[in-house]
Amino acid sequence: MRVRPLLGTTAGAALLLLTGATAAPATASAAAPYETVTVDAVGRITADGTVTLSGTYSCRSAIGPVFVSSSVSQGVSTTRYGIGGTRAVCDGVKHRWVNTGRPTPGVLAPGAAHVEATLMELRTFSGLPLPSFHAVHGRDISLTLR
Repeated sequence: MRVRPLLGTTAGAALLLLTGATAAPATASAAAPYETVTVDAVGRITADGTVTLSGTYSCRSAIGPVFVSSSVSQGVSTTRYGIGGTRAVCDGVKHRWVNTGRPTPGVLAPGAAHVEATLMELRTFSGLPLPSFHAVHGRDISLTLR
């Protein structure tokens, strides 16, 4: 019996399981009440396509760096466009976040949109930074021209 291919397969499966367990997003019901992220009902878009999204977040403690990321989609499209990222402070206090970004010109317009915000920590596991999700929140918003 050849052991080397079996060890490689076993190690790969173990890494996949560990990565999946670490990277599983928290749902609103699974997250602790002090681990929250919200999205404001109105976002801004400029004539050149620059989008600004905002909301609040709160987290109590973290081992690694924590960020609030956001993405936006419009209409029936399943494509989400990343809109910036903000470094978060996990001290148990509610903070504001504001992310600004400009996806490909012309893909977003004023009107209804869906935003997802994620409060995510980078934790080191065996020397690799892996995501650990503190909170995720999605909301339908209105993008207004400013």
